[in-house]
Amino acid sequence: MAMVEKFAGADETLVSSASHETHAASDRPLISLSHIHKVYQMGDVEIHALHGISLDIHRGEFVAIMGASGSGKSTTMNILGCLDRPTRGHYYLEDQDVSTLSKDELADIRNRKIGFVFQGFNLLSRTSALENVELPMLYLGVKTAERLQRAREALELVGLGDRVDNMPNQLSGGQQQRVAIARALVNRPTIILADEPTGNLDSRTSVEVMGVLQYLNQEHGITIALVTHEPDIAQYTRRVVQFKDGRIRRDEIVENPRNASEELARMPPVVEEDFEEDED
Repeated sequence: MAMVEKFAGADETLVSSASHETHAASDRPLISLSHIHKVYQMGDVEIHALHGISLDIHRGEFVAIMGASGSGKSTTMNILGCLDRPTRGHYYLEDQDVSTLSKDELADIRNRKIGFVFQGFNLLSRTSALENVELPMLYLGVKTAERLQRAREALELVGLGDRVDNMPNQLSGGQQQRVAIARALVNRPTIILADEPTGNLDSRTSVEVMGVLQYLNQEHGITIALVTHEPDIAQYTRRVVQFKDGRIRRDEIVENPRNASEELARMPPVVEEDFEEDED
């Protein structure tokens, strides 16, 4: 069975159906960057990473952020993720100006409103899939019973309900990335930020991961911003924002997005292997 087909029976209580709201129903952006500048001081030299960019992302969008190294896309993602603050300008997240918050306040925003997916998975190697997914809830003080329920629901949602007890080295690269996506979901974030989520994966597995993200976006209305340098990966999203030299050079709707589920259905079936732990 193709991986994305498993979602049909997934528990949908993790993500509220209210999240299907899109900017067609509301003109107020979920995220708004207004005239954002970012200047880094390197000794006596100032490096201008961003030159007054403005960008709105509405609820329910699936946006690809693209650009070469040094274009400003990673700096923008760090600001969106409250990992960095702009030098000038304002960042509004759900109408709250977070651009001037303290480090502790930014950490609270990250824990409650932002789900992160990274290229390197960042899973704890000696911890089960379920325990990896539980981790963000520990920081919010979620009680044990609720943690377990929400972690299981998130793993079901990404097609790994039968892998809750597996360690990362017992999972394929695609399965590990799905665990990372489940971990990003458990705190019911406002937005998921995915930084090169297919960068370490082969072509088929990349399509599988994009199928997960498309499913979460299309069926559950989850807002996703994805950084990628791969034009073909960007074509799975619904909007592409191209950065160059610290400025937005292009912002276009993807008229006919690639459909990961259909592409997987046309590929030869692959039996997923169990990855056994290496003996020391």
